[in-house]
Amino acid sequence: MIGCILVVNQVGDAFVQKYYRDEVSTNAPEAFRYSVIAAKDTRSPIKSIAGTSFLYIQENDLYFVAVSRHNVDSIAVFELLHKLVKLLKSYFGGYIDEEVLRKNFILVYELLDEILDYGYAQITEPDALKLWVTQKGEISAEKLQKNLTKITARTTGAMPWRGDDIKYKKNEVYLDVIESVNLLMSTQGNILQADVSGKIVMKAYLTGMPECKFGINDRLLLANEAKTGKARTARANGIALEDVTLHPCVRLGKFESERTVSFVPPDGEFELMSYRITENIQLPFKVISNVKETGRNRLEAEVTVKSYYPQSLFSTHVKIVIPTPKNTAVCKCVIKGGGKAKYNSDVGGILWKISRFPGQTEAVLRASIELLASSTLEEKAWSRPPISMEFQVPMFAASGLQIRYLRVVEKSGYETIKWVRYLTKGGNYLHRI
Repeated sequence: MIGCILVVNQVGDAFVQKYYRDEVSTNAPEAFRYSVIAAKDTRSPIKSIAGTSFLYIQENDLYFVAVSRHNVDSIAVFELLHKLVKLLKSYFGGYIDEEVLRKNFILVYELLDEILDYGYAQITEPDALKLWVTQKGEISAEKLQKNLTKITARTTGAMPWRGDDIKYKKNEVYLDVIESVNLLMSTQGNILQADVSGKIVMKAYLTGMPECKFGINDRLLLANEAKTGKARTARANGIALEDVTLHPCVRLGKFESERTVSFVPPDGEFELMSYRITENIQLPFKVISNVKETGRNRLEAEVTVKSYYPQSLFSTHVKIVIPTPKNTAVCKCVIKGGGKAKYNSDVGGILWKISRFPGQTEAVLRASIELLASSTLEEKAWSRPPISMEFQVPMFAASGLQIRYLRVVEKSGYETIKWVRYLTKGGNYLHRI
């Protein structure tokens, strides 16, 4: 249970203070200012001071702090703080700062009254709260009664994330599979560490209360289908999902038993699920480097980048950073295969940009690097930081995840335009020199 909520600026002024329980001292803002902000202690988002726990997140130079004197569930508290930020953004045009909150003190405190009751979380969904807490604070008696009915249904029903009066002329649904590839490769070309962090984002513009369902090539599902004769291969294209997180709208029972995602979606854009993959990752790129010293103050570098996704696809916004020593004076680059490269001191090396990189091709950069002569006797050896890479590959999933089908059923029987898109991005994509 939460004793109070604080919103604190960078200088330690708690300009929003909402107390829910008397057990929290009014000196809590001062304790947070001296122990966290003044001490610049950002190693942990949890600080315990004299039996009082301060749990906080940051948003646009503001600290959103939950204070409690009990052994609370920290994950639940952080989830509440993030939902509070999301709620405030939904009321104030997607952006919040100190000036915005100060100009809307009455609305901010009204929202804090609604989301917590005696320290326990209540309504946090923006769509549900907007039926009751209006921006201008003005509402007619007829509309009030209508909204009260909706509020009761939304807060006590099984689907508080969606209203029953949503209408669209054109019913569309977008399913985006967005993955981030993390890689650490040795100088010999061996994979030291690789994983994919993915999420499925949905944009639902659907009328009424539609029932959505889609299936993926999950290894457990394909294995069950192989046993029953529905599928011939169980593991050929199956993936093993780890650390799966689902939106509250997803029916957990069906996901656990059938490995299908069945749900009634919220209106608009939301993150449906997130996951992690550590096996059978299809690496989109591989970097081969050869950096050698040709003299005391001279380096020769050759970097080859190969793409391994299908030839019909291409990558965009490709950026490759090839580190060089800090005392680099002159760097001359010759490129074969596309792109532009030049030395950039801000990134600490050669910045190679390629706007469009087709699949099953390669590009080569050769660089001649001249170094400034060191005037100190103690010259430290160059640590050879890894080559880093950023990219975006549309319609490619590095994990091998596939949306096998997507169905939308609504009692009125309307037709739905369905889109499924894939995007793979570079996370910490590193190759050692």
